[in-house]
Amino acid sequence: MCWTHRWWATDNGSMNTSSHGARSSLLWTCLTALAPATWGTTYIVTTHLLPAGHPLFAAFMRTLPAGIIAVGLSRQLPRGSWWWKSFVLGGLNMAAFFPLLFLSAQRLPGGVAATLGAVQPIIVALLAVAVLHEQLSGWRLGWGVVGVVGVALVVLGPSAALDPVGVAAGLGGTGAMATGVVLTKKWKLPQGVSPIALAGWQLTAAGLLLAIPALLVEGPPAVISGRGWLGYAWLGLVGALVSYSLWFTGIRRLPVTSTALLGLLSPLVAALLGVLIAHEHLGAEQYLGFAIALTAMVCGQLPAPTHRRKDNS
Repeated sequence: MCWTHRWWATDNGSMNTSSHGARSSLLWTCLTALAPATWGTTYIVTTHLLPAGHPLFAAFMRTLPAGIIAVGLSRQLPRGSWWWKSFVLGGLNMAAFFPLLFLSAQRLPGGVAATLGAVQPIIVALLAVAVLHEQLSGWRLGWGVVGVVGVALVVLGPSAALDPVGVAAGLGGTGAMATGVVLTKKWKLPQGVSPIALAGWQLTAAGLLLAIPALLVEGPPAVISGRGWLGYAWLGLVGALVSYSLWFTGIRRLPVTSTALLGLLSPLVAALLGVLIAHEHLGAEQYLGFAIALTAMVCGQLPAPTHRRKDNS
């Protein structure tokens, strides 16, 4: 009787722990997904609010002010090796990624640029094997490929042009951020350091790296309208400070490849905003692509199915 009671208590506790872990994982997945959803606004903000032809200055305005605010809020400065790690990660995730993203968005149709960005989960899956020594997940790699196909159906049209510089910028930015994502997972934060502090360190480092090229080489726009300042504020405060705090929390708590698959939301949100704001139209093929990309993103969050051999005895 006592043995039965102990067995039930143990088994019930195990199920409760498993259920709590699943709910926690779902919560953090949803919160982390807000980051790439926010990044999906970059295309519409860049084309409708920001002054054209200043990708370095736009990246600078998105990083340094937000970084200083984040460091002030967290009241935490890097220690030891995290000084140089912050510059490496800030350089990859932001100082390289943002200008290349803006350049790609300006030289390519938004659909082509978004499709190049959707390749990131595939790059992350391969880098996770080389850098994190993880076993290659054919499940998540496969859904990454399906996600790219879905995004391509949504955003690519018959008039899509492939400008070589724009393509190189898009792939370069995607590769830089994919490397930053994997290294962020590898270099685990010390105990007691908040995700907003990590975001602040990287944003500040990226802003410092971009300061000379943005202010002295490219130079600021001659005139910045009120709409332009609004665009910079949105990209810096929401599109960087808030979103990267959520993103780094997700990387800490979730598998790195499944986290990267959430990035498929970015081009989908960009396409949806194109319909709502730029009055673009989606056909049956685009809606099919939406369904495929969302299916890939959701299935990529699930563990790979296991095939158990039946016991015939």
